[in-house]
Amino acid sequence: MKHTFAWVLVVALFGLIASPALASTKIKIATLAPDGTTWMKVMKEMASEVEKTTGGQVKLKFYSGGVMGDEGDVIRKMKFGQIHGGAFTGRGLGEISPQERVLELPFLYDNYKELDCVINGLSNRIRQDFEKKGFVLLGWVEAGFVYVFTNKPIHKASDLKGVKMWMWEGDPLAKALFKANGLVPVPLDLPNVLTSMQTGLIDAVYSPPYGVIALQWHSKVKYMLNTKLTFASGAILISKKQFDKLSPEHQKSLLTISQKHCRNLTEQTRKENEEAIAVLKKSGIKIMELASPQELQSVKKTSTSIYQTLSNQLYSPELLTETLKLRDQCRSKN
Repeated sequence: MKHTFAWVLVVALFGLIASPALASTKIKIATLAPDGTTWMKVMKEMASEVEKTTGGQVKLKFYSGGVMGDEGDVIRKMKFGQIHGGAFTGRGLGEISPQERVLELPFLYDNYKELDCVINGLSNRIRQDFEKKGFVLLGWVEAGFVYVFTNKPIHKASDLKGVKMWMWEGDPLAKALFKANGLVPVPLDLPNVLTSMQTGLIDAVYSPPYGVIALQWHSKVKYMLNTKLTFASGAILISKKQFDKLSPEHQKSLLTISQKHCRNLTEQTRKENEEAIAVLKKSGIKIMELASPQELQSVKKTSTSIYQTLSNQLYSPELLTETLKLRDQCRSKN
């Protein structure tokens, strides 16, 4: 009897120790965002709240500054289970789900209200496609509206021709856009851009204002074209395999907390992009305007011609039609 009782006690204790409910799950998430930026500040706040809410049973560990490689490297490491998640720009998101790039078509939105309305309308569709590919969307974020930064003044559409523009390596949307406008794309991974600006391999970049400061690119350019060329989307994803290891309660907590902080990050990013333009002016960068409304229309016409070019390559014609219809509906509401 004593031996039986002792054995039951050992089994019970072992069951408690090995219980998944008490096990701590660490989720490793990579990002290109440099440490010290608002992105990393908000992500650390998110990690702290997740750990507190789950009683330490779910912990997020963020790796900043591209230490895990470019976005393509992060995706490959996620597939092999070396890391579990990533904070991606549209470049990385499009590698997983090409149809996501429909959100980043040039001159698609006039303002943030239209942008939010379109993303809300397409979010579930894109979320489902991520899940089919083995990824769970924790929340949408963004880098902001994208501008062109150069070392030569741009006043006419023809001024863009021949400019050596950085192109994120492997980005079909950027390639099509630059080709349409006569730019000379130079494919580079993000970590190699600053060095290439220093050596003269490229003489122009595209980025939201806050991004060009955070990455120190602003120190190597002279001009900013004050035209919202496109929009840089973003999102935090984790592997579905890792997400499924969590209890339903912890899955719900992670999603709720992540979405709250992602929205907070989006609002802060928008504010900082507005403030960054003033900082760029103070640093000596000249803000350029296209010479006339006709020149703007010329750039728009050339840029939006890629909508059909990329149809069936990144997204279906049906999704393009749906997106444009949704954008028009959103525009009429505003």
